[in-house]
Amino acid sequence: METAKTIAPPRARLGRWLPRDTRHIQAWIRRLKRSVHERPRELVEPIRQFERMVSSDPVLNSNVGMMFAEAFQLKKMTPLGEPEVKSFQEFLVLLNAVMTTAPEAYQTTSSSGELEPAGLIGFPINALLDWPMATLSGYDVFANALVNQQFKKILGYWSRFLVTPESRYVLTQPEEKIDPTTTVIGWLSDTAQAEMVSVATSAVGEGSTFQGTFPQIFNCDPDAPYYGFKSWDDFFIRTFAPGVRPVSAPGDDGVIVNACESAPFTLRKDVALSDEFWLKGQPYSLENMLNWDDYTPQFAGGTVYQAFLSALSYHRWHSPVSGTIRKAYVVSGSYYLESLYQGFGDPQGADAAAPNNSQAFLTAVAARALIFIEADNPAIGLMCVMPIGMAEVSSCEITVKVGQHVDKGEQLGMFHFGGSTHCLVFRPGVNLEFDLYKQKPGPTAETNIRLNTAIARVR
Repeated sequence: METAKTIAPPRARLGRWLPRDTRHIQAWIRRLKRSVHERPRELVEPIRQFERMVSSDPVLNSNVGMMFAEAFQLKKMTPLGEPEVKSFQEFLVLLNAVMTTAPEAYQTTSSSGELEPAGLIGFPINALLDWPMATLSGYDVFANALVNQQFKKILGYWSRFLVTPESRYVLTQPEEKIDPTTTVIGWLSDTAQAEMVSVATSAVGEGSTFQGTFPQIFNCDPDAPYYGFKSWDDFFIRTFAPGVRPVSAPGDDGVIVNACESAPFTLRKDVALSDEFWLKGQPYSLENMLNWDDYTPQFAGGTVYQAFLSALSYHRWHSPVSGTIRKAYVVSGSYYLESLYQGFGDPQGADAAAPNNSQAFLTAVAARALIFIEADNPAIGLMCVMPIGMAEVSSCEITVKVGQHVDKGEQLGMFHFGGSTHCLVFRPGVNLEFDLYKQKPGPTAETNIRLNTAIARVR
């Protein structure tokens, strides 16, 4: 395939869910391979079911085989070398090993020998599929409803491990160098704590930011084992300490606050009711985004603000307005489907950075929550908060109920086991003036806007 010769190196990993440098991902996969070789184990039942499902469907079996074969051939033609996962059977064995692991904190060794942030393997299954999912065959595989149903079972199995005390080992594991440039550290190590503190204290918003240590910023007990966290997930969904993220203008219903600790990705107005969201420009398509809900027509021509979450930050969602919950439910979706134009389908220079570069595309196809709120301010009226799962982040937990009144800044729910992106959707005629604190929305925006700080005002 001639276009494969123009493949570009992977772009930045939004939110640092995977290391920016693919060498660290390759080192992690090689380490996982060694673990599997040293401690072979039987496939867990949902993975065995997936194996049987693929082998019993000739078309799916062909597509799955082709996506690994395509990835192997295409990546060999890039400066990045050969892919580490070369076949479906090898993928299943490695996927099986992931079921009893938790995401680790990664560091890279600088030229001076000092440790520097490298991101994390927050999406370990995504890391295994990084290149296969970027192929044309991969698109067909991960658009398959039966494949997504089975991955939901597999992710459910993994999630049951991530809420157990056994998953806490990554919080205090000793430093381990897994190749000359890649080091794994514990999440509660001084280095990792300093990095999470840096992300929290560098977030922008109204007034001065809260400065402090990890225990001062997040609710925890440094004198207790594992700082009092009961599991990996309990650590991941940690809460801010009182006063760390105050609500802007709590008595002013004309001020809209940030629903997630997040960096701006897109701000679009006059969004179409229906659009071809799979195209290169990734336009928004409200019908697909809002799952053809009865409320959808009210938003035609409205405004969508999208922002993405950092791997090292806060993963709960809060209400951007005061109002009443009209509807709240979770929509099932795909887990590893990415825009063709973010993979090998882009003739201008393909990128295998996986679905976190398909942020707008994901609003229409990924697992997501829809929370419709009737704002107390009639100038806002009905709006929607839409947290969107990405890859492993399939668990959107809504913590509010229909008919409940929420105050601005009150919790709506959370992501479990990872994080992703979210949208705020407003109807046409809602005249909003956004303030994104001198950041231009897009993949290059890397600074979080603080949770609960003002991001827009009704004019």
